[in-house]
Amino acid sequence: MTYRAPINDMLLSLNHGAGLKAAVEAGHYGDFDADIAAAVLEEAGKFATDVLAPLNRVGDEHGIKLDDGKVTTAPGWPDAYKRWTDGGWNAVSGPEAFGGQGLPLAINAACTEIWSASNVAFGLCPLLTASAMEALEAHGSEELKTIYLEKLVTGEWTGTMQLTEPQAGSDVGALRTRAERQADGTYRIKGTKIFITYGEHDMTDNIVHFVLARLPDAPAGTKGISLFLVPKFMVNADGSLGARNDIHASGVEHKLGMHASPTCTMTMGDHGGAIGFLIGEENQGMRCMFTMMNQARLGVGLEGVGVADRAYQQALAYAQERRQGRAVGKKGDGSDAIFVHPDVKRMLMRMRAQTAAARTICYATAVAIDVSTRARDPGVRAEAAARAALLTPIAKAYSTDVGNEVAYLGVQVHGGMGFIEETGAAQHYRDARITAIYEGTNGIQAIDLVTRKLAANGGTAVWALLGELSGIIKQVEASNDPAFGTTGVKLREALDALKRTSKWLLERLAEAPNDALAGATPYLQQFGATLGGCMLAAEALAAKGDGNTEAPRYVSLARFFAENITVQAPSLERTVTESAESVAAADAVLLG
Repeated sequence: MTYRAPINDMLLSLNHGAGLKAAVEAGHYGDFDADIAAAVLEEAGKFATDVLAPLNRVGDEHGIKLDDGKVTTAPGWPDAYKRWTDGGWNAVSGPEAFGGQGLPLAINAACTEIWSASNVAFGLCPLLTASAMEALEAHGSEELKTIYLEKLVTGEWTGTMQLTEPQAGSDVGALRTRAERQADGTYRIKGTKIFITYGEHDMTDNIVHFVLARLPDAPAGTKGISLFLVPKFMVNADGSLGARNDIHASGVEHKLGMHASPTCTMTMGDHGGAIGFLIGEENQGMRCMFTMMNQARLGVGLEGVGVADRAYQQALAYAQERRQGRAVGKKGDGSDAIFVHPDVKRMLMRMRAQTAAARTICYATAVAIDVSTRARDPGVRAEAAARAALLTPIAKAYSTDVGNEVAYLGVQVHGGMGFIEETGAAQHYRDARITAIYEGTNGIQAIDLVTRKLAANGGTAVWALLGELSGIIKQVEASNDPAFGTTGVKLREALDALKRTSKWLLERLAEAPNDALAGATPYLQQFGATLGGCMLAAEALAAKGDGNTEAPRYVSLARFFAENITVQAPSLERTVTESAESVAAADAVLLG
C-alpha cells in the first residue's frame, strides 16, 4: 500500500487545534493567505505519493555503500532529491532574500510530516539542512551568508550537525574536537565525530557541516565550545567549488532502521586540519547550536507523526483485507475481515487518535515559533517564544513515543505477517525507534521540561497554557453533545491532575530535585496526554461549528482519546508524586 497524505485532517489540526487560523486573524502572519496552506499540502502530498513513497522500501533494502570515503545512496535517491529541489520543496519556509519562499514554519511543519510519512530516511536530509540554514541566518557573518545561505535554502547544498563524539553523546561538554586559530581568520579543525546523519552522500556537490569544537584556551565544559562552518569543498571567489577540505567519512553505521540514511563517522585532520569558519562568537557555540537543535527537535517530533500515520494507514488497509475468524453473532460460512473484531478496532483507533494528537502538538509548536518571530507586538512575541520553548520537548518526546507505539501496534494488527519484512510494517517499527533517541533522548526532553520550561518564571508559560485548555474543556461541557460521552469529565480530571502535578514538581525542584527528576518522564507523558486530548476536542468543536460534514468522526476521535488515553493522566500524577522513593531505592535493587 502506498501513502496518501490526510490533507483534511492536517488542515483541521493546523488551523484549529494548533491555532494558525486565530493567529492569522490576529494579524501575526502579516498578509499571509491561509488558503495557500491547502494548495501547498495537496502538491506536497502528490510529490510524496508519486516520488518518495515508492523509494521507501527500495532504500530500506538497498541501504548505502561507503567506498574510499564516498557514500553512494540507494537507487533513485539522487534523482528524487533533484526533483525535490527543482520543485522548491527545500525552500518552503526559507528567507526570501536568499531564494526561499518565506512561508510560515507551520506550513513547512505539515510538509515535514508528509516527507516523513512517505520516506522518513529521505526526509532526514532536508530536515538537517533546514536547521543548518536557520543557524547560519541567525548567527553567521554576512560574508558566510552570501556564500552559503542561498545554496542551503534552495537545497543545492545540504547541511549537517556535528556534535557527537565517542566519549561525548548527550554530555556535549566532554567533546575533544580541537580548533586552532589561523592568521587569515579561519580555524583548523581536528577530531572525530560519530553518528553524523548525511555526513557524506552523492545527492549534492557540496555539504556544509556545522561542527562543535574547542579552542586551546577555552573554558571547560559547555562554556568553552565554539561552532564552525566546515564545507566539504572550499568555495572560490566566483562561487565555484575549489579544493577538497580535510573532512571525510571514515565509516558508516549498520543500523536497526533508517537504512537509506547514511550515518557517518567524520574525520578531520588527516592532512593538517579542516578549514572552518566561526559561527557567532568564540565559546558561544552551544547558544548557536541550540538554534539548530530546537527546530531539529520539532522536526524529529514530526518524524514520529509521519511514521505513525504511515503505519496506521497500512494497518487499516490490511485489517480491511485480511480475513480471519467471524464477527460475534454472525452465522454462515466464510471468514470476516479482521477489522470487525473489537480488539483490532481498539488498536486502530488508538493508532489514529494518538497520531492526531501528536500532529496537533507539533503544529502548535510551529505556530508558536512563527508568532515569536512574526508578531508586531514585542509582548506577544515574548509570550509565543515561551510557549514554543515549553512545547518543544513535548512535541519531540511525546510524538516520537507515539511513533514508536503506533508502529508497534501496526505490527500487531498485521499479526504474523507484521513480523515478516515483505509487508513493510516491520520497517516502520525499525525506523521509528531512533526518533526517541537522537536530537536529545526523550528522557533529556523530560528533564528539560521539568527543570527549565516548567520552572521558568515560576511556571508562567505552563499556567497560561493550562488556562487555555480549561477554556476548551468548558466549551465541551457547554456543548451538551451526547456524542462527546464523558470527554468533558475526563479532560477536566486530567487537567486538574496536571495542575497538581506541576505544582508538586515546582516545590520538589527547590527542596528535593532528585524527586522531581524521578518523575520527569511520567510528567511529560501526563502533559502530552492532557494537551493532546484538549486539542482534539478543540478540533472537534471547530468542525461542528464550521458545519464540517466529517464533524461526527472528529467528535468520536476526541472522545476515544479522552476516554482511553487522557484518562491515564490522574494515575500518572500518582506515579510522579508517589514513586520518588521507589526510584531512589534502585541502587539496592539493581546493584545489590
